[in-house]
Amino acid sequence: MVISRKQESPTCDIFINEVKLKQTEKFKYLETIISNDNKTNREISARTAQAKINFQKIKTIVTNKHISIETRKRAFQCYIEPVLMYGCEAWTISKQIQNKLEATEMWFLRRMLRIPWTAKKTNETVLNEAKKRRSLVRTIRKRQATFLGHVMRKTGTFGNNRKV
Repeated sequence: MVISRKQESPTCDIFINEVKLKQTEKFKYLETIISNDNKTNREISARTAQAKINFQKIKTIVTNKHISIETRKRAFQCYIEPVLMYGCEAWTISKQIQNKLEATEMWFLRRMLRIPWTAKKTNETVLNEAKKRRSLVRTIRKRQATFLGHVMRKTGTFGNNRKV
């Protein structure tokens, strides 16, 4: 695979024992989709879908009205968020993707509170009812900054190419 910013990806011919390797546009490595356009749209969609599947598996717990909302939110943080945010340190988040992630966060909250899609409740009302603030994108940004700091320390440079 060749990763390029160009509209049309350049071809690269690689031979092993006189057999040409096939060039691909995307592949999955360690459960992460890597694409030649270096965009994370497919990866984020796949993560969202997997998180929703896992949500359905523990739906009886996270939607149970007899369990406090704090406990349900904690179960969500332990069992769903890691699936959703796996590899998020390397994501490129545009405004469009940020909106999609925020919509996904609200999707989970509405289901946890058993709010039907026909109910005319604003996101702010749902957040107040859940006693929660939007945190998904903020958490992802924090993890990205932490990872960047780790990489910068590991390479021995920080900011102005001076050794640390």
